[in-house]
Amino acid sequence: MKIIVPMAGRGSRLRPHTLTIPKPLVPVAGKPIVQRLVEDITKVCGEKVDEIAFIIGDFGDQVEKDLVAVAEGLGAKGSIYHQEEALGTAHAILCAKDSLEGNVVVAFADTLFRADFTLDANAEGIIWVSQIDDPSAFGVVKLNEDNIITDFVEKPQEFVSDLAIIGIYYFKDGAYLKDELQYLIDNKITDKGEYQLTDALENMKQKGTKFAPGEVKEWLDCGNYKATVYTNQRVLEHIKDDNIVDSSVKNEGSKIIEPCFIGKNVVLKNATVGPHVSIGENTTVENSTISNTIIQTNTVISNSTLKNSMIGNFVKINNNSQELSIGDYNEID
Repeated sequence: MKIIVPMAGRGSRLRPHTLTIPKPLVPVAGKPIVQRLVEDITKVCGEKVDEIAFIIGDFGDQVEKDLVAVAEGLGAKGSIYHQEEALGTAHAILCAKDSLEGNVVVAFADTLFRADFTLDANAEGIIWVSQIDDPSAFGVVKLNEDNIITDFVEKPQEFVSDLAIIGIYYFKDGAYLKDELQYLIDNKITDKGEYQLTDALENMKQKGTKFAPGEVKEWLDCGNYKATVYTNQRVLEHIKDDNIVDSSVKNEGSKIIEPCFIGKNVVLKNATVGPHVSIGENTTVENSTISNTIIQTNTVISNSTLKNSMIGNFVKINNNSQELSIGDYNEID
């Protein structure tokens, strides 16, 4: 089994937090989004993952090393491919054409999920979906009586289905997928100037490929800061039985209301932290109350009340009591 992870976009809707790192590396409950994604996929694969291939932009050598380490931490080979120009989802996947063979999972790295099924590797194809209240902003699928996908409908203005495509796909034959993607490129089949995976899926379906839905319990978006803060809350709830307060945390007269993630060498002085707070390493919180907030590394929060906020690295905040979305190296006093 191979996992292909297109993640070349910079995540403009999550700025300023993506000005210094790509969105899939933004931490949620102490781990980068992409790491949580591939860990969750590995759990439902039901067989060994041999390779995880990441399609990235110009993110620098350290990002590449970090991604390879994520793959190796799951016992897989880590491969790096580059998408030099944003030409659509099909083009992005095809950038990893050397890895498109055998059983393949394609997962776009801006979503997290919960599921309790094991992937059926004998299925021809699986498209993971989530039942949602308002499908008009998403691509959705229609099913027949045999639970096979019959139609892909992009952003339906009239109700046709409430099963939204979440951006995770399984293909039994990666080489077949590669050929269909290449066909789009060779024949310049585009939608609004971009090569789209849904066109390849439609062609495969027309040739007889049977796609089944893989329905997830919960679909978590990390598109903007409020959605990411909510995702952090939900992930903390899911992992609350784990030990997610590091033993090196220095607690001086502070109260921790679980669930929280608190990283290495964090100092808490006369503070109330939680619930649903994630704090990165080497951060200090003093004389403050923090709830439902992500705080990254090497930051100092003092004399403040923060909730529903997202704070970057190397930030200093003093005497503040409002909801904030603050990027790296900022000071508020």
